[in-house]
Amino acid sequence: MQVKRFFAADMRQAMKLVRDELGADASIIGTRRVAGGVELTAALDYEMPASPARQPNPELELELRKTQARIAAAHAEVASPTLAQSLREREPQRPAQPAQAVQASVAGESSTDQRALAAMRSELHGLRELIEVQLGSMAWGQMQDRQPQQANLWKRLQRMGFSAEISQALLARVSGVAEPRQTWRMLLAHLAHALKTPEQDPLEEGGLIALVGPAGMGKTTTLAKMAARYVLQYGAQNVALVSLDSFRIGAQEQLKTLGRILNVSVTQVDPGQSLTQALAPLARKRVVLIDTAGLPTSDPALRLQLESLRGVKARNYLVLAATSQAQVLKAAYHGYKRCGLVGCIVTKVDEAVNLGEVLGLAISQQLPVAYLADGPRIPEDLHRPRSHQLVSRAVSLQAEEDPSEETMADMFAGLYQGSTRRVG
Repeated sequence: MQVKRFFAADMRQAMKLVRDELGADASIIGTRRVAGGVELTAALDYEMPASPARQPNPELELELRKTQARIAAAHAEVASPTLAQSLREREPQRPAQPAQAVQASVAGESSTDQRALAAMRSELHGLRELIEVQLGSMAWGQMQDRQPQQANLWKRLQRMGFSAEISQALLARVSGVAEPRQTWRMLLAHLAHALKTPEQDPLEEGGLIALVGPAGMGKTTTLAKMAARYVLQYGAQNVALVSLDSFRIGAQEQLKTLGRILNVSVTQVDPGQSLTQALAPLARKRVVLIDTAGLPTSDPALRLQLESLRGVKARNYLVLAATSQAQVLKAAYHGYKRCGLVGCIVTKVDEAVNLGEVLGLAISQQLPVAYLADGPRIPEDLHRPRSHQLVSRAVSLQAEEDPSEETMADMFAGLYQGSTRRVG
């Protein structure tokens, strides 16, 4: 019998290590939480040991009887104090102990119980992860065997970068279509329908337009493209730039340089200064573009910045880089949604390996995609997309190779994890 321990950050990675090294016939004989992840013990040619004969433990049985008596007395206390007294008299007695000794004993038992409970929770959590991974692998195998067309669609959506939840919802819409090409066309049509774009160009709509989002998403560059686009179409007299980013000197200088080139005013709002007062001299401008600081969600200054935008009733667009991972995009949305988002702007499309992750967030959070930025040129590389164009772009950026079996099994395991969280 071959036995080996595997260490990984989570149960999925540990299971992959087991499959890669010992194969699919390996048996999991132990799991536990360790610093930095999980420890998983696996074996080949493992035979379940016979259960040892249960040896009686008089002390344990006595304690169990005492516990049962206390529970019965507690229930009886509510119904009848006399009955409760009778039950307490029947409770097994033990020699009296000093009060301090009793308190120390209780404290020791409580500490031991807490450690045992924590260990049990850790083991149960690891066991649940293990079951979810195995269920995901089984579900994906059954999908390939019984519904090969559906399995192929799952792979294509994964190549485009869409999450398991988005893929599942789309595939449910075409489950009754038999012909593969028609199924794919209908699936893309449903995808285009789920993606929203504004009916009117935000610049033509006018008013206060603020670009928000974490640092590095491309807010200042996008604002420059929007400003140049407006000046080329309508002139410089009706547009103004405002910067709330007093944290990055480079961003301030970039905006001032842009203002000189376009011949438009640039207003710098310092921390503590009223945004309402700063905007008052710009009331006659048809469009005011506001650049904001990309602050961490834990920074108190971010809350003040977002509240000031709500106070002036700006139309706030979340700027999202297509190069960002799904978790980063989700964190950006949840960190900035408090200011009231009317849509999003997708940047760095020319550097992205897929569009599924950013478009998936736009779909799940119902954020219309106002602009698409796909290069450094100002303003040529800023486009107003249509839903079908976004889908076509996502298809063109899909990965060339199918995802691995482990990736697909992990995706299905993620569906199980999501369902257990919703139920729990």
